Formats: sequence, C-alpha cells, structure tokens
Amino acid sequence: MPKGPVIVITGTPGTGKSTHAELLADESPVPLKHINVSEYVKERGFYEAYDEEWHTYTVDEDRLLDDLEAVVAPGGVILDWHTCEAFPERWADLVVVLTCDHSKLWNRLEARGYSLKKIQENNEAEIMQVVLEEARSSYPAEIVVELQSESLEQLEANVARIVEWIIQWTKNQESN
Repeated sequence: MPKGPVIVITGTPGTGKSTHAELLADESPVPLKHINVSEYVKERGFYEAYDEEWHTYTVDEDRLLDDLEAVVAPGGVILDWHTCEAFPERWADLVVVLTCDHSKLWNRLEARGYSLKKIQENNEAEIMQVVLEEARSSYPAEIVVELQSESLEQLEANVARIVEWIIQWTKNQESN
C-alpha cells in the first residue's frame, strides 16, 4: 500500500501553488513530501539551457521524470509545478489546478518583478485556462479539481478540502 497519495498542485505562475503545497504538507494527516519541481530542476541540473529573455530554464523532462520516478513511486508526495502534462497519468491520485482572477494575478506577478512580456503571457494563459485544459486532457476527470486561489480564506478552505480528500483516500486504501 502506498504511504500516501501523490498530489499534483498546478496552475499559472502566481496562483499560489507553493503556498498551498507547503501548508498542505504541514497539515496533512499523512506525511507528504513537498517537491517544488522548478527548484528541483535547478538544484539537480535537469535543464538544457537558461532562456535569458523569459528568465526561465528549458527543462530536460526525460531526466527529470526518470529521477522523479523513484521519489514518486512509494507515494506521499506533493508535486508543485506550473505544468502537469509531463507527469505520467499513473503517478497522480489528485490533480489540483489553482486559478486566480487575471487582475489579481497581474498584481502578484508584477510584485515578483516579472517583465511585462512574462506577465502578459502568464495572464493570457490564465484567461485562456491553459493549465486547467492541460490537466483535463491529461488525467481522468474524477481526479482533476479546480480551486480558486485569490485570498487567505480560499487558501485555508482549499487546504482543508484537500486534507479531507486525503483522509478519505487513506480510508479507501485501507479497505482495499
């Protein structure tokens, strides 16, 4: 039996993925290891190049996924990344897509010091629901959940909802 679920938390940059993942790791009734995939890529050198214009790394997905396989296999992991389609369907027990009103998102990205071009691209992706559609086309509908992430109250409610899901998931695993 897996030691815990594999939860993917995804969304456009600035929607609160890492904040949700950190709080969930603290509040989960089962131990969950939070992996910020962007940091994981940088720390382990799983990139091909650095794009100066976009201030981002070109990820070597094959090397990343080969490495993550051993980490994810036993379960008990939260994968936090701005994309989810790279992760094999078999990995995920729950895929949480965080969404945010584009004007709030714009302010968050501006506060991070993102370039206007990067803010515009991410804002457009949020308006067009790119990450949500990616999740829906990559995983079974019953494991994909869209949650609004615009306030502290929503953050707390979202984490509480996921904790309840973990409790139910654990009960289901024990009865199988």
